[in-house]
Amino acid sequence: MSLVVMKFGGTSVEDPAAIRRTASIVAGRVALGKQPVVVVSAMAKVTDALLGAAACSEQGDRDGALALTAQLRRRHRETAAALVKDSATLADLTAFIESEFDSLDEVLRGLAAILELTPRISDLIVSHGERLSSRIVSAAFRELAITAAHVDAREVIVTDSQFQKAIPIDALIEQRAQTIILPLTAQGLVPVMGGFIASNEAGITTTLFTGALVGGAIQAEAIEIWTDVDGILTADPRVVPGAFRVKTISFEEAAELAYFGAKVLHPATILPAVKKNIPVLVLNSRNAACEGTRITSLAPPCKSPFKSIAVKKKLSIIDVVASRMLMTHGYMKEIFTVFDKHKCAVDMVSTSEVSVSLTVDSKENLPALADDLGQLADVKYEGGKALICLVGDDIRGQNGIAAQVFAAIRHINVRMISQGASEINMSFMIDESDADEAVRSLHATFFKEPDPAIFDTEARRG
Repeated sequence: MSLVVMKFGGTSVEDPAAIRRTASIVAGRVALGKQPVVVVSAMAKVTDALLGAAACSEQGDRDGALALTAQLRRRHRETAAALVKDSATLADLTAFIESEFDSLDEVLRGLAAILELTPRISDLIVSHGERLSSRIVSAAFRELAITAAHVDAREVIVTDSQFQKAIPIDALIEQRAQTIILPLTAQGLVPVMGGFIASNEAGITTTLFTGALVGGAIQAEAIEIWTDVDGILTADPRVVPGAFRVKTISFEEAAELAYFGAKVLHPATILPAVKKNIPVLVLNSRNAACEGTRITSLAPPCKSPFKSIAVKKKLSIIDVVASRMLMTHGYMKEIFTVFDKHKCAVDMVSTSEVSVSLTVDSKENLPALADDLGQLADVKYEGGKALICLVGDDIRGQNGIAAQVFAAIRHINVRMISQGASEINMSFMIDESDADEAVRSLHATFFKEPDPAIFDTEARRG
């Protein structure tokens, strides 16, 4: 039995037409003798709407929150009615949708009373998107003659209790996947589960990216990530309309791109596949005939220095300056202890004899972080920054590559540079307002003559 995990993003299940397309893709895999395990995101824009409802409640706007969930309730009911014609099945599905929204509204009413949105409550609220979509997709598949079986992902994916940043417990996930998922596939059923939800060992809902975790746990032959683009591209096509599709790329390169902002991937999507050496394919549910991008342990050599350009926006630079700490042993440890206390991830670090500059996500609580760092040194921070990341095999070994990069963006002010920490990544920090122009200039310079073995030069976009 050839197991394949098929992860469908929000745009692949956004409405009845998209769900029917998804069903057709899954049926095609079954016809090829594959045994799919399907993992679905919430319907497009539902997670954002749920976060919006949570924000309204936290501010005491109960009516605003309930108005948002009323719209979502109607959307899910209408989608179910368009897909499921059997009256008994539709009645059961509608009852489930009503029950989910009733319990969600109760949570939002309580939140509007206490006015404090904890990470645990946030996870519970946003989990409703996948809980609903997976049930609707499962029922739609059965209506379309796919023998689907709904699985509550929270029964399979087990994490620690770091709400909003949960870490998977691999041994438990593997054990549960083998007792819950594999018996279904052994019967020829297609398990359908939500792709962002899990639970801790006490059964309390947590959130994290689950598709590749399932693939690793059941030793899948491949993990397919179905999105609304043709795979990994050389740049964001909204910024560079002439971007090329990357046919093949290594796990290491893909992980760098995912971390630095490539929209089609999340770093957590790659890691479980790397551990088990399971190939990952990034495919387009709106263009299923396209071969997409294949991510494997080793990619073939590429004549072009870079495979892709990614951008991470909404960053801030924190400058820590302390001349009194010159050459002091343990100074860096003290700085990073503060970041650890605030559970704040650092993207890039640059140091001199007396100063350290670090870049962090602007969503972090910067005033509190700066106050604690201020106990060690003089601190200032500035937002509105973007990190440009160029990824390619063996950048470090290519003479003159830095000169070419900075010549291409000589009209743009560069604030920080990182090269050498990784053989495959060269990155630098600029003002966010300059990011699109920088990407266009770099793409024009480095993708004039793309290697046809690596890039799809036949179907140039734009």
